[in-house]
Amino acid sequence: MSDGVDLAVTVGVVRLPTPIIAASGTFGYGTEFAGLVDLAAVGAISVKGLSLAPYAGKKPPRLVESPAGMLNAIGLQNPGVDYVVKTILPTLDFKETRFIANVCGSTIEEYAEVTRRFDDSPIDAMEINISCPNVKEGGVAFGNYPDMSARVVAACRAVTSKPLITKLSPNQTDIRANARACIEAGTDAFAVINTLMGMAIDVETRQPIIGNIQGGLSGPAIRPIALLKVHQVYQECRERGIPIIGQGGIETAHDALEFVLAGATTVGLGTALFYDPLSPMKVNAGIEEYLREHRFTSITDLVGGIDPAKALNQAASG
Repeated sequence: MSDGVDLAVTVGVVRLPTPIIAASGTFGYGTEFAGLVDLAAVGAISVKGLSLAPYAGKKPPRLVESPAGMLNAIGLQNPGVDYVVKTILPTLDFKETRFIANVCGSTIEEYAEVTRRFDDSPIDAMEINISCPNVKEGGVAFGNYPDMSARVVAACRAVTSKPLITKLSPNQTDIRANARACIEAGTDAFAVINTLMGMAIDVETRQPIIGNIQGGLSGPAIRPIALLKVHQVYQECRERGIPIIGQGGIETAHDALEFVLAGATTVGLGTALFYDPLSPMKVNAGIEEYLREHRFTSITDLVGGIDPAKALNQAASG
């Protein structure tokens, strides 16, 4: 609470002091930013995607700038869940901010096992990255099909009582149907959205720039798409009280407020952290200023605050 303005929000049973979440893979474990960023300004840190066994990731080059964003194909490089649970988690200060584990897998059984190993740890919640390829089905992403998404969520739900956040992909036909299936399978929240797939070509060498050929597009270029997806998923979550982490190109308080009005309870900062690590404090300050100016006492008063019926009526009359 600051000057009568409350930025605290709740995701599942986890209460966050601010609505800012550092998106997976963009903020390390927070320790990398110690002394530069006030971690109390970050409501939670979603750590790098973690698999059952250590993984070296994709071949380089892995990053390339794109107009209003960037492409990445890191490939979930990580030291494996056991190393993180036994070696890294004990070094983190869970009093300063909350921590979310990003769970990855190439099979449903692997997702469940990674989740089980995090269940007996101090981690506050788990984000299920269902954009991973299903090796048993020829590499198709789990998150592109509602039935496969639901099977992953159900398997994870069976082995933990911690809050589960399902990270939805925009690379699918009907994100609302996927959200519905995941709610029925037991998810507690959603992260909307993951990156869109794209590529870049070097016209001199006439070769793809990314070593993996394709990579995930993030940054301001995808913000309008992410905003619409949050609005669509909110239609499934509104009556059920399922919170949404809205993410995709958020840079400023204005961007964050758009996502909250579309239905997000919290907002994830990702690409913005690469060029402005101080953006969480700036976004928080801007949200506080907006709330005071418009005489709101809590950011939760704004969640889903647009009136679609009124907007449709205005469009029809115009």
